[in-house]
Amino acid sequence: MTETELAALCAAITPPDEAARAAAHAHWASLAKPLGGLGALETVLEDAAALTGSAKLEFSHRAVLVLCADNGVVAQGVSQTDSSVTRAVAENLAARRTSVCRMAQTARCEVVPVDMGIAGEPVAGVLDCRIAPGTADFTLGPAMSRAQAVEAVGRGIRLVQEQKKAGVGLLATGEMGIGNTTTSSAVAAVLLGQPVERMTGRGAGLSDAGLTRKVDAIHRGIVRNQPDPADPLDVMAKLGGFDIAGLCGIFLGGALERVPVLADGFISGVAALCAVRLCPAAEKAVFASHCSTEPAAKLVLDALNKKALITAGLHLGEGTGAVAAIPLWDMALAVYDDCYSFAEGGIDAYTPQGGAGC
Repeated sequence: MTETELAALCAAITPPDEAARAAAHAHWASLAKPLGGLGALETVLEDAAALTGSAKLEFSHRAVLVLCADNGVVAQGVSQTDSSVTRAVAENLAARRTSVCRMAQTARCEVVPVDMGIAGEPVAGVLDCRIAPGTADFTLGPAMSRAQAVEAVGRGIRLVQEQKKAGVGLLATGEMGIGNTTTSSAVAAVLLGQPVERMTGRGAGLSDAGLTRKVDAIHRGIVRNQPDPADPLDVMAKLGGFDIAGLCGIFLGGALERVPVLADGFISGVAALCAVRLCPAAEKAVFASHCSTEPAAKLVLDALNKKALITAGLHLGEGTGAVAAIPLWDMALAVYDDCYSFAEGGIDAYTPQGGAGC
């Protein structure tokens, strides 16, 4: 994909359909229950109606896209393990035995592991969308070229288009890549104009010394590359990973194809932020699942103006938080579709009342 083609796709993303949102809101109000009684479970379906353009919602076919990639900055000692773990987990994703695979089975969700740039040979059973066998070490120069960043975004968009053609109506995002909390913290620090220390956490359990190395590497990467905070493609190319750029494309693709996309935790939240900075209208496709325990996760959600459905101290990755939210969508839709109305129950409809409740 070229940058001109990407710009044209972004320009084709339309604002949310407010008539569909209003119709969904009116349907909720007709049901025999307190107005707004299901809180965010109601508004999430209203937002989904505004995205899809219809108050009739159908999410029975769903998938989690788990984007896997290696990051050259691992050479700076920013993670507890080396890049071989990315490949090992990708192999186990293909074998359907990782955490997200077990959770996805319960949520009736297909798992689609995707190779965006794993070091070494392609992994059997993992969809090959690789840009290169891992990014470069961003402390020494850009993580990738701008053209590679654009291509990774384009491949994320195409993943959504392929899933929609297969009948998928709800997508969850996941990732696997040793070092990707470092790349995410770097990208978020630049885009939000925040101190690196505030945006950087321990990832998969770094020691104090490891956290110091991680913060130092991000500082050095920013100084070396001088990313432009007004240009999300520049920031992703210089400091990001192929997984982040691909996830950015998934959120853009969701907005383009009108498919709701559940953000997982910090890493996919940063990718969503990149998507919205590239195309503000893409915000309509971003649905928060949970708030990760990574220090900057709440800051990213706030920047996106999104509220998490789940607060459970999750920080596993793989898309586990996004998949955990799917049963909540199912329960919301069960009431939305099948609860009796005030008219059917012979009950006077509730009307909005002023004043504070208890």
